[in-house]
Amino acid sequence: MKLKVLIIGGTGYIGKRLVKASLEQGHETYVLQRSDIGVDIEKVQMLLSFKKQGARLVVGSINDHRSLVEAVKQVDVVICAISGVHFRSHQILLQLKLVDAIKEAGNIKRFLPSEFGMDPERMGDAMEPGRVTFDDKMVVRKAIEDAGIPFTYVSANCFAGYFVGGLCQPGHILPTRDSVVLFGDGNQKAIFVDEDDVAAYTIKTINDPHTINKRIYLRPPANILSQREVVELWEKLIDKQLHKSCLSEQEFLLMMKDKEYAEQVGLTHFYHIFYEGCLANFEIGDDAEEASLLYPDIKYTKVEDYLKQYL
Repeated sequence: MKLKVLIIGGTGYIGKRLVKASLEQGHETYVLQRSDIGVDIEKVQMLLSFKKQGARLVVGSINDHRSLVEAVKQVDVVICAISGVHFRSHQILLQLKLVDAIKEAGNIKRFLPSEFGMDPERMGDAMEPGRVTFDDKMVVRKAIEDAGIPFTYVSANCFAGYFVGGLCQPGHILPTRDSVVLFGDGNQKAIFVDEDDVAAYTIKTINDPHTINKRIYLRPPANILSQREVVELWEKLIDKQLHKSCLSEQEFLLMMKDKEYAEQVGLTHFYHIFYEGCLANFEIGDDAEEASLLYPDIKYTKVEDYLKQYL
């Protein structure tokens, strides 16, 4: 069944991919167009390109309750992809306004809030300051569930563009051909997902009874790899051994202290992934589903193939 889907944050990093995937999967796709977009010409042009592809633009703002309610009333599904990078401003909590609008509209069959990373429910012991992201997402989850809104939470783990490209080194998005820093022994498993695959899997969930009121983990089997294994795939492709050095846990934590707040938040997440293995050190329970098992028809991009674009 094809649905009417509203995407909020449709011009963002994941949002634009969600718009594309929704259109490709045949859904009637609506994109919220901020009334206060100003002279951001790149976003305007992106919105117009969506329109040419068949999307419908709906003028409104997450800060304008009435416009938000009217936008929500037009659709069956709401997907939010607003960015969570503005940690100090708690931008993720803006979704509480969206929850209020969805509750008032009363017609939404499924709401997917802005998650698409680590599962905040599993990060209750995360370090400061990085835990702010998880705490805010859990506040939003509670509001959704208290309001009785049908939901799906998508845990997409590591975006390939940010992690694979730089061989899992923070601050790098292109693979080196000389040397690489391994974190700890480099053997903790992480999970890497191409951003277009994140969007394709996400849109698949919106009409699936198996995913209602559940967490969905994106765990493509071939992409459950350690940093060392990612580096080895790159070495194989370039037919060259990189010089490797190791950064201990203590050295990493000491290095973090000298960084600005926002960078510390990101590095805290990095610590939990590459020193503790938080993404892959647990089994998915009965209250969750794994996307690659639900949707084997999606031919996901393997890390090795993702790296080939950098040759």
